[in-house]
Amino acid sequence: MGDKAHNYTLTTIKKLFLLSCNQCAAPDCNNILLARDETTVTAKICHIEAASPKGARYNPQMTDDDRRHFNNLFLLCDECHCIIDNKENEKKFSVQLLKEWKRNHENKCRQNKLINKPLVLNQAINAIANIDFPEYNNIYDTNKAFNVLEKIEYNSIRRNKYIIEEYSKYYGKINSLYNELENQGSFKKEKLLRNINHLYFRLKGKILIGRNNYHKLIQENADKLFEDVENDLLEVIDKNQSTSEDIYFALPIILVDAFMRCKILEEPNKR
Repeated sequence: MGDKAHNYTLTTIKKLFLLSCNQCAAPDCNNILLARDETTVTAKICHIEAASPKGARYNPQMTDDDRRHFNNLFLLCDECHCIIDNKENEKKFSVQLLKEWKRNHENKCRQNKLINKPLVLNQAINAIANIDFPEYNNIYDTNKAFNVLEKIEYNSIRRNKYIIEEYSKYYGKINSLYNELENQGSFKKEKLLRNINHLYFRLKGKILIGRNNYHKLIQENADKLFEDVENDLLEVIDKNQSTSEDIYFALPIILVDAFMRCKILEEPNKR
């Protein structure tokens, strides 16, 4: 596809649909996103800030990667999509308003999934911990967590700032699950964090090899590194295990926790 702003990754598409709960994200709309045959998809992927200069709410400062990123997208029914992308309605449907729609809709869906499928986080932990990489890098203290905003700023994260802030609230929940595993004598927590850290070091090495300005390079590539860890992890899991698609919902929660424990990106003030 030539239009990069519409060239969505498979991970992005799956997360959008999982966090839609088959419901249009417009708060005053009750339309579902599957047709009555329960097979045909009627959902439309909506850009909060337009994919092209002709679209509503276009931001020339964004890159195409920003425009096609999960943060800038949400699902609407065809009718609502046509309404909010009508240039004549641009003032009625501001960027701020649509971000609020997305946040509220996804938060509601996330809470419902955790209530209806309470073991989904455990399943994600098991899937990641069951990966066997041939070699590992050393990891830091697995119980050490940093201030989220401080680490976001230190690594110059932009695209994924929203995701990290939203999912960081689950740190206590994940920590409770890890404590339960440790009380059972399980090493799944250590294996999981080691696997995530291994992927990060491998991806970071490709960027840094033979180059100087270590911290600047990390900052310039921080968002891509965070996203590539998730994509590589899902690729390995899909290849080696039979898992539910719900792992696409749970994995970002696990990854943000790993980010807070400094298994992804760099520790603030580290030199």
